[in-house]
Amino acid sequence: MRIFYPLLFALQFLTRLPVRLSHLPDNKIIGRSLMYYPLVGLLIGSCLSALHYGLLSIAAPNILRAAIEVTCWVLITGALHLDGLADMVDAWAGGRGNRQRTLDIMKDPTSGPMGVSALMLILLLKFSVLNNIFYSQWYILLLTPFVARCALVWLFVSMPYVRRGGLGEALSRHAPKRSAKVLAFICVAGALALFKIPAALLLASTLLVYAIFSYTLRSRIGGTTGDTAGALVEIVETVALVVATLALPIINRSLSL
Repeated sequence: MRIFYPLLFALQFLTRLPVRLSHLPDNKIIGRSLMYYPLVGLLIGSCLSALHYGLLSIAAPNILRAAIEVTCWVLITGALHLDGLADMVDAWAGGRGNRQRTLDIMKDPTSGPMGVSALMLILLLKFSVLNNIFYSQWYILLLTPFVARCALVWLFVSMPYVRRGGLGEALSRHAPKRSAKVLAFICVAGALALFKIPAALLLASTLLVYAIFSYTLRSRIGGTTGDTAGALVEIVETVALVVATLALPIINRSLSL
């Protein structure tokens, strides 16, 4: 069982699935859990795809279906990444370009109007996209959480962690970075081989978001924190969903060839 501990910890940390650990993991296990983030993303995507198919099968109204799917998306992750997004937006707005002030605001557990507005806009965009995804586009729900967790792996292995203590520091310091990078490349290659054009579009949007996001982090605080990592997941997911929806005509033509 101990060999599966990093995977179980990744599931426990990133989701609200009923996973119980017999003892607290050490830093080495926490670091190795990073390698399983893409797999957890696939599991989340599989749950969302199954729910999507089931709701369509019973002819649930589109608006209700989209609302249920967004709700379950939030519940399965425990709003973990949404919390990070709200904290980061508040910090960026209130930090006024000052590194230490930005980091201090991100420690504040309360959310200001900017953070709440960001949450509303993100959820509105996700709802709007899900309202327009039907049977043949199930792969969008499968791939979106996956590419977001791949971006999360790359963030922790390629950027310094700038806040002392917590799980984020253990992930950054103790992750097998070379192995994590290799595994991320394998996961991406597998997605491209299986889904081709759809996966390429989602991965391209992820790379663009990551490039802009990482530049912003380096410029403002010189690295990443747990909150910014959560914000990255939400932004990557939302942009990927929007890009996939706008590119549906191209995707449908590619799949029909």
